[in-house]
Amino acid sequence: CFSSHRELIMLSVLRSSSQRMARKNVTYVAARAMSMEPEFGSKAFIGHVADKYLKKHGLDSKTLKDPTWPSKHADKVAAALKDWGMDNNATVFTHWFQPLGANGVRHGMTGQVHNNMMIFDSEGAPIWKFSGKELLRGETDGSSYPSGGMRATHTAGGYTVIDATSPIFMRGDTIFIPTIFMSWTGNALDEKIPLLRSCEAIDNEGKRLMKNLGWEVPGVVPNIGLEQEFFFVPRDAYARRLDLQMTGRTIMGKQAPRGQEMCDHYMAGFNQFALEAMKAIQNECFALGIPLRTRHREVAPNQYEFAPMFGYVTSQIDQNLMVMQISEEVSARYGLACLMQEKPFAGINGSGKHNNWSLGTSDGAVNLLNAVQVNKASGNPETFNALIASIVSAVNVHGDLLRMAISAPGNDFRLGACEAPPAIVSTYLGTDLTAHLEKYMAGGEPGYVPNVNMLSSGISNIAPFEVPAEDRNRTSPFPYGGHRFEFRAVGSSQNVSMVNTVLNTITAEAFANYSTQLEAGKSPKDINMQLLKDNFKVVFNGNGYSEEWPAEATKRGIWRIDSAVEAMKTTCSEKNVALFEKFKVMNKTELEARESVMYVHYTGMVEMEALSMIDMIVQQIVPAVASADLDTAALTAAAKSVQDKLAAVHHEGDEYKKATLARELRLETMMEARDVCDAAEASCPANLWPIATYKELLFLDSQQDGNGNTTVLGY
Repeated sequence: CFSSHRELIMLSVLRSSSQRMARKNVTYVAARAMSMEPEFGSKAFIGHVADKYLKKHGLDSKTLKDPTWPSKHADKVAAALKDWGMDNNATVFTHWFQPLGANGVRHGMTGQVHNNMMIFDSEGAPIWKFSGKELLRGETDGSSYPSGGMRATHTAGGYTVIDATSPIFMRGDTIFIPTIFMSWTGNALDEKIPLLRSCEAIDNEGKRLMKNLGWEVPGVVPNIGLEQEFFFVPRDAYARRLDLQMTGRTIMGKQAPRGQEMCDHYMAGFNQFALEAMKAIQNECFALGIPLRTRHREVAPNQYEFAPMFGYVTSQIDQNLMVMQISEEVSARYGLACLMQEKPFAGINGSGKHNNWSLGTSDGAVNLLNAVQVNKASGNPETFNALIASIVSAVNVHGDLLRMAISAPGNDFRLGACEAPPAIVSTYLGTDLTAHLEKYMAGGEPGYVPNVNMLSSGISNIAPFEVPAEDRNRTSPFPYGGHRFEFRAVGSSQNVSMVNTVLNTITAEAFANYSTQLEAGKSPKDINMQLLKDNFKVVFNGNGYSEEWPAEATKRGIWRIDSAVEAMKTTCSEKNVALFEKFKVMNKTELEARESVMYVHYTGMVEMEALSMIDMIVQQIVPAVASADLDTAALTAAAKSVQDKLAAVHHEGDEYKKATLARELRLETMMEARDVCDAAEASCPANLWPIATYKELLFLDSQQDGNGNTTVLGY
């Protein structure tokens, strides 16, 4: 028997804790069982996987490398896909597309309707069947997605059409078919159509330029590699934060006693449960043919990164969207929440998605941003200079579009915060390439041969080793890295289709302008000299975080747009409409629609944040502070100020003005309210504070016991 009521309570608590730990252990074991290492690409319809089924129908996997196969072999490929699905218990198919306005709000950032591959006989029995027509095209409601006025309830037709540049894959019982999404009028309702059009533009103008320089190439393709940063936080703490659940970021929160001031998190050893979650994510991605090669800890506590191998731009973007979705889903099995938002926490680094962009020949033989390869293949030392001069001119002329492409709402708090490049669009070429171009402009030799440096550790049994001539400049938004440009300012939550659409299109224009001058009789040297002279002001190899740089950038006259909303407004400038229409990437209607969607998306994100803040203050913080016998007048006034400013946003009818007011609400009114809330947290007894703190959210290592639990006996 028990000697006291207290012992009975303690036994009940211990039993509850044991049951909770047992449940968590069962969940953990189940999660590990689901993440057994698969064969790479076993769930992607490419290579030997596709061969096995296509050969039954007189084709092979080489068929899928020809982007015209949908017009020639649709029925046979559909039959092979049905066989593949039946063998793997996948009897459902979906057209998988990328609607506008999905960043940070739509799970997976894609649209999909799942249909069984069946018809019924006269007796009502199912017959498994999948036709080429079903594979190639689908129809859905185009008006229920953000469309910027291109679709409405009474004009709702929307169509999905297969994108043969990206592999078909299988997940669970469903075969995913990457598609485009367009309206009944032929306008692009998605992120992918302009991207594919821009790929055609860079291919056409790249081949034209190389031919004019005396080098025939089979094609020019954009390749990218995306470094995906994110946070893991304990799911039980996440469940006690309305703001994180609704918006992906904390809109209040006092700093923990520890942050990243010791530089002790970057590439440190993994938290054991975070590592298991990352293994499971990688394994699921490997099965889909997604080559997630790199994983490591990032600068902030609980921040991590995945990075894949380089690949063709459309397939890499499709794969990145799936990586983000899988990361969110798999992390939940391990008691974690995966945060993709750019700035989930104040006072520590946010997350980006570094968009490493390069150009190559379509046969994969030459990287067009690698000087050694270009010089050898082209036999013309002016070719590499022409490529670099063209890209530098594109960055200088169209810095407004590059800034627009990264105007994700979360980047408001990240750009220019000494953790990401500023909202000034410049490029870093490094001392070696810069020195070559400066000598070249002064009449020097055209050939560029990158130097290499030898470093010695001073240790006799460690041999000297070779390093690149260029240092790394992490403060530049668009640094050159020897074989690619790294667009570092891109936000972590973004679908990067618009980013790469812009990069491809502005470069295509620069190539076209160059070719026009060559065809008019100008020499490559004269064109290069003029391009570099006119645009070299955009090259900045210094510290982009320095206090002097903004003033210097303004003096140079290069693009600086601090406000995301103002960057959005440049979308439909006369210059930009002419650019996109010239290369048939987007027409004026499509551009106006995207500008509208960006305004609405931005305003909507701020509205969710403001409403979350009001609810948290009124329903949670004021009662907690009152129970501690502390004054709540400042909190009540803060909630009212946010509510009043939000009402002004709601009252405004013009989308641009509404977004402008929303930005003021977010960066001024809500920041003032946050200061009040954080001061209340500092004064309120910890046992009364109702929401998860930064200490609970950010220090997974310190908050876990040996079973992965982040709470002890319910506290």
